[in-house]
Amino acid sequence: MPPANSKTLRDFVAAAAPGRFLWAADASVALADLARGSGLSVSPTALEGRSVLVATADQLTAALALIALDGVAHRLVICPPGVPDEQLSEIIATAHVDAVVSSSNGPPPAARGLALHVTCSPAIVPGAATADRRHRTEWIMLTSGTTGTPKMAVHTLAGLTGAIKTDTRDDSIIWGTFYDIRRYGGLQIFLRAIVGGTSLVLSSADEPMAAHLKRLGAHGVTHLTGTPSHWRWALVNPSARAIAPRYVRLSGEIADQAILDSLRAFFPDAKIGHAYASTEAGVGFEVNDGLEGFPETLIAQASGNIEMRVVDGELRIRSTRTALSYLGNTGPLRDADGFVATGDIVELRGGRYYFAGRRGGIINVGGLKVHPEEIEAVINRHPDVSVSLVRARKNPITGAIVVADVVLRASADSSQDRVTDLKREILEACRNSLPQHKVPASIRFVGSLDISPTGKMVRPHA
Repeated sequence: MPPANSKTLRDFVAAAAPGRFLWAADASVALADLARGSGLSVSPTALEGRSVLVATADQLTAALALIALDGVAHRLVICPPGVPDEQLSEIIATAHVDAVVSSSNGPPPAARGLALHVTCSPAIVPGAATADRRHRTEWIMLTSGTTGTPKMAVHTLAGLTGAIKTDTRDDSIIWGTFYDIRRYGGLQIFLRAIVGGTSLVLSSADEPMAAHLKRLGAHGVTHLTGTPSHWRWALVNPSARAIAPRYVRLSGEIADQAILDSLRAFFPDAKIGHAYASTEAGVGFEVNDGLEGFPETLIAQASGNIEMRVVDGELRIRSTRTALSYLGNTGPLRDADGFVATGDIVELRGGRYYFAGRRGGIINVGGLKVHPEEIEAVINRHPDVSVSLVRARKNPITGAIVVADVVLRASADSSQDRVTDLKREILEACRNSLPQHKVPASIRFVGSLDISPTGKMVRPHA
């Protein structure tokens, strides 16, 4: 159990200035009301010391449950949308879940056999009692991008908020995000808002991009976050003119120079930053110099909070912000020296590290390794290209070749003659920047590319 003066989310909410809100697409809640009440259908004391599955239908009720139960529950298992029922059954068993918080529509089928069902809604009940004792709540985050049942990373609130500055407060900040707060990237923004005592505009999976952008603008969002894919789709939407953020942040995917330059051109007065973080490694670092990659000095200059090293081209991180462990029998989270292997491959060029791609996403072309993201970064530099996806195509001689699907900007000339020239220009740029085995064998122009619920491009297996 933590010391009596350990802060919980409810403590941070209680310290927030008046007029701070959590805004969803169809409801809102004042932080001041959460300091004096709860959206739970029972007193939070009924969940004291329990392992609780938070499986609500929307982000707002998930946020309300987390605020009410941090420091009360022994364990909070945060369930993002779309987890198959058979996987959720395994998660419940491994995490020893004995209670579930859901929306009014009830818990998912896998959780209906649990002894205690609690609902949560934006209708805050004043005077909800809190537990007499404070528990050091475990926060369980499900990993993404894996096949089979997701791994469960065990975090603490102190680790999750380790990158958030608490010594300065700016009451003019209003956070917004394209992320879902039930995954690591979105949870970080939710915690930044709560710990900082600021308002937050939540996203909604059912809300069109145009409507979300208009809502962000209506609430006067000053700090806005998303993946590079989120931002690419936002910038081509006419409603992007509704927002004027002071701070633009990218994470979750490689931020190539093309998207950084596009954001700088669209928001000339904003600070543009890209951050590195993962569910297991936590928040690693942030880069604010407008350039892709990160300076070599970040590896060489270890601090007390975070150390990084590159082993066989892979970035590894050791810090107080990493997850404590995996829950269940899934193997160790750290190596023998306490570093988390991120799976991200980096290359050092001219005093700067550049992200090449994921270790598991390599395409084998005749025995030579190809990272799709490296090729996409070259294609995306073309002024008429909005975004691209490089993938493998089977080849009887080399085993695989690389091909590219490309989405053009709306302003691009798509006449047949120009399309032919565009293919030639893109291939020429690839030949000038890449070895021959990395040059796409073909270019295909498409209307759009699929985006996963986490905001990342859907990549087919190589």
